[in-house]
This record gives sequence, structure tokens and C-alpha cells, in this order.
Amino acid sequence: QVQLVESGGGLVQAGGSLTLSCAASGRAFMSYTMGWFRQAPGKEREYVAHISWIGGTTDYAASVRGRFTISRHDDKNTVYLQMNSLEPEDTAVYYCVAQFGYVTRTREANEYDYWGQGTQVTVSS
Repeated sequence: QVQLVESGGGLVQAGGSLTLSCAASGRAFMSYTMGWFRQAPGKEREYVAHISWIGGTTDYAASVRGRFTISRHDDKNTVYLQMNSLEPEDTAVYYCVAQFGYVTRTREANEYDYWGQGTQVTVSS
């Protein structure tokens, strides 16, 4: 069982930066593929990024590639999402996700068994 707690959300002006953190409880954190999804008001939940459990391979949604960076610190059981050049369209609740081992369809929410409670990110224009 893994519990995920996000932090770092808040209000920022367009063009600004935020770093989200996700602290995971439980053992064998390094064996989990970790990721981030987001959901804006009135919109469906969407994939943002993920980092694999071996080798740290990363991937991003096209809308955030080049602006967001996902990383993990296995010794601290923590995954991060560095968000730069934020746009009003990035406004959403951001969720940390985890799945043990290899994930086949990394961009699909139902591939992940563990979800955090979410943290609000609001980007003002």
C-alpha cells in the first residue's frame, strides 16, 4: 500500500514557476512508476508526465513538454514536478500517481492504482 501526499501548489502569475512535490509512504518506492495528472474545472482529467521505476525514463504531454520537468529522489521517497513558464491553461488540480513496476499505457489514468488528494495550481493572466 502506498500513500501519496502532494504539496507546493498555489497561485502564480503567468510566466512564473512552481515546484510540486509528492511524498510517498511505504516501502520499495524505487519500484514504482510515478506520474502526474491534472484536472481543470469542467474538463476531463489529463496526463501530464511520468517517470519510470527503472532508469528514470520520462515522458510528457505535448502541452507541457519543454516547460515541465519530472524527477524523483528515491532516497527521499519523493517525486517532483518543476513547472516553468506557467500559463493560465495550466490552472488545475494536480494529482500525483503511482503504480508498482512497469506501466504499459502510461498516459491512461486507470493504469495507476494509487492517487494523492491533489493540490491546486492557479495561474493568473
